[in-house]
Amino acid sequence: MTAPARVLLALAFACLVPTALRAAEPEAGVKVTRTVAYAKVGDEKLYLDVAVPPGPGPFPCLVMIHGGAWQGGSRGEFSVGRERDGKKTPSWIEQAAEQGYVAAAISYRLAPKTKFPGMIEDSRSAVRFLRAHAKDYKIDLDKFGAVGFSAGGHLSLLCGLCDKSAGFDVGENLDQSGQVQCVVDFFGPTDLSLYANSPGVVDGYIVPVFGKEVKTDGAVYKKASPLTYVTKAAPPTLIFHGTIDLIVPIKHSEALLKALTDAGVPVEMQTVPFGGHGNWSDREYAKAAAASFKFLDTHLKGKK
Repeated sequence: MTAPARVLLALAFACLVPTALRAAEPEAGVKVTRTVAYAKVGDEKLYLDVAVPPGPGPFPCLVMIHGGAWQGGSRGEFSVGRERDGKKTPSWIEQAAEQGYVAAAISYRLAPKTKFPGMIEDSRSAVRFLRAHAKDYKIDLDKFGAVGFSAGGHLSLLCGLCDKSAGFDVGENLDQSGQVQCVVDFFGPTDLSLYANSPGVVDGYIVPVFGKEVKTDGAVYKKASPLTYVTKAAPPTLIFHGTIDLIVPIKHSEALLKALTDAGVPVEMQTVPFGGHGNWSDREYAKAAAASFKFLDTHLKGKK
């Protein structure tokens, strides 16, 4: 697997562009449907791209959520293959379909036009849409996972940790659950109050998303922090983090690991020594990809 595009430090919580796990054509029979409208908020339509494995199913479903400081990025990071040695490699959703998962890369509204909680409302709306159309996409209703990088990791955690009482389920298909049963989090922020003493980050990347400074209105950041929602009912969670990440410091993931462990939730954390905010080696990404599918297979397919 080639490394994701290097994250620009000018984009805090920047998106990764995860590329193919292996350079090969997608398995014959994988069906990819693009630009599926899953919701409409005001005048804005929201879309997802979905890959479905061959066979009768039903299959577990993975919702893949891009990063980008909640202000940029696109679902194409997971649903568009990359050029390598003159050949186009399959996208992440195609490769997940090869592994026996329905995989959907989703869009969501971005800041500063949309403030939090718009992003998580959209992410959970996509989960509900997929559940409502489970027969169309051969999805197992009870086996959903979320995978995300950076800001997408943050949203994936909120899809797993929050039930309806958090207030993030609005819009369409409200008879369906917006919660997932497994999470793979690549260095997502977990406690936004930790940025209270980082004025540069707050001014450039936090206030445009959340509207207020941490010191001004801590309640906003508590509501947005995955750590707030940890209980013994939390889903199994796999965490990846670089040890010298300067944008989302590793203490975010360490705090989540401790909270989930203390609650008795199945959780694993893998660190990348001397790894920054996504600028890891090809070898580290290959290890993370293999570990991710092993974890997902265990908790969504029941494999040992």
